[in-house]
Amino acid sequence: MSDLPRKAVTRTAKLAALPLGFAGRATWGLGKRIGGKSAELVAREVQQRTADQLFKTLGELKGGAMKLGQALSVFESALPEEVAGPYRAALTKLQEAAPPLPARTVHGVLAERIGEDWREYFLEFEDTPAAAASIGQVHRAVWHDGREVAVKVQYPGAGEALLSDLAQLSRFARLLGPLVPGMDIKPVIKELRDRVSEELDYELEARAQQEHAAEFEDDPDVVIPQVVHQSDQVLVTEWIDGIPLSEVITEGTAEQRDRAGQLLARFLFSGPARTGLLHADPHPGNFRLLPPAAVEEAGQTEEDGGPVGSWRLGVLDFGTVDRLPGGLPRNIGDSLRLALEGDAAGVYGLLREEGFVKESIDLDPDAVLDYLLPIIEPTQVEEFTFSRGWIREQAARIADPRSPAHQLGRQLNLPPSYVLIHRVTLSTIGVLCQLGATVRLRDELEAWLPGFLAEDTETEEAEKEDTGTEDAGAVDAGAVDAKAEAEAEGAAHAEEEGEPEGEPVQA
Repeated sequence: MSDLPRKAVTRTAKLAALPLGFAGRATWGLGKRIGGKSAELVAREVQQRTADQLFKTLGELKGGAMKLGQALSVFESALPEEVAGPYRAALTKLQEAAPPLPARTVHGVLAERIGEDWREYFLEFEDTPAAAASIGQVHRAVWHDGREVAVKVQYPGAGEALLSDLAQLSRFARLLGPLVPGMDIKPVIKELRDRVSEELDYELEARAQQEHAAEFEDDPDVVIPQVVHQSDQVLVTEWIDGIPLSEVITEGTAEQRDRAGQLLARFLFSGPARTGLLHADPHPGNFRLLPPAAVEEAGQTEEDGGPVGSWRLGVLDFGTVDRLPGGLPRNIGDSLRLALEGDAAGVYGLLREEGFVKESIDLDPDAVLDYLLPIIEPTQVEEFTFSRGWIREQAARIADPRSPAHQLGRQLNLPPSYVLIHRVTLSTIGVLCQLGATVRLRDELEAWLPGFLAEDTETEEAEKEDTGTEDAGAVDAGAVDAKAEAEAEGAAHAEEEGEPEGEPVQA
């Protein structure tokens, strides 16, 4: 491949070949069965060939096509094993690598964006990329001051390709259904499309990363690389080593997987509370498990004296974030607490207040609580072991058209201001299930989620009484205004796209 395929007709033809290719292989499989091969063996061959084509097409096209592949890769643990197995390896590859652009193209971008003398900024620069993702690839280098750095270079034409891909994928999303059975792909594509401008803006990404790096500097659990240099289409940050989370999933010890899972949950809930930002791209390619600094410098291994409990989580790629100035919405914590207390009426009231239950719909509060309790099972115990089996059970319960959970879920609504929070939470749970990690989730909720502890509510009410009704009202008004602004923005986008406000929660 000499460059990023840009012509819309070329990209559309490649994407259209995915469902057509599946149909062709199904016909081939039928012929094989008639010829005497077992149905199970033929099905496995068909799925493997489809997985290979999926990776080849999405990886080569990069842009929106590969972005979709990365988004789907974190949900494979929810699929039945006979379906997920053949796709797992192909989709996981999309988290860490893809066919790279040639060096001359990369050099051209650097010359255009940094200057013809771009090499003077580096003591060393590796032409072979260390990683290639959906809209850019990363090269390892040494900055002129001796620091090891990661140089993220955006693909030429990435913006045009991203929009074109997502538009085409949206048009025949239903035809892609056989590639990932059991998943509604269209809402995933819509959410990715909504974030295109942020994904392409490296200045915005640099700012988000700097805010995280400043807050988590010297943190014992989380490492955020510092931003070294930023220009249009080029972002230079400090390099961090470590074990990619995708490798921890496939090859890590039980202790490493548990530690990675605990830190991932901690970052999910502590990040918004500490920075007012939610890292919104939680696929395994964006995380590293780092050994303690002392062990790393001595060249030791975990067995040489580096206890897994002191390993840290390195976090990469802040291209997509959700801005949450007050942290995660308090109603999430309040709803979880009330659900765990068995207060069906209280939970139902909060869901209706936030727009999860529309005014035109009446539901049985007890039925809503019954729908939620299995999903929030990890918060009911001191520690919970996430697994592919557990998430498959939840997916099957909600996806089965004959189940009460499916019927109720179709009547719930997802307000625009919660769309990204919902996807990030589901994606993180998907990664925890891939890890098979045992996590003390309650510890993180108690520490970081507003409203989860009853005493938080009591303290806040006491503070309101102390500060007086006028001040409390001003705070509440500000919160209402912020919420109204976010929902108005979502409604305006929905109207512009010709779609109804909100989305089904099952999406």
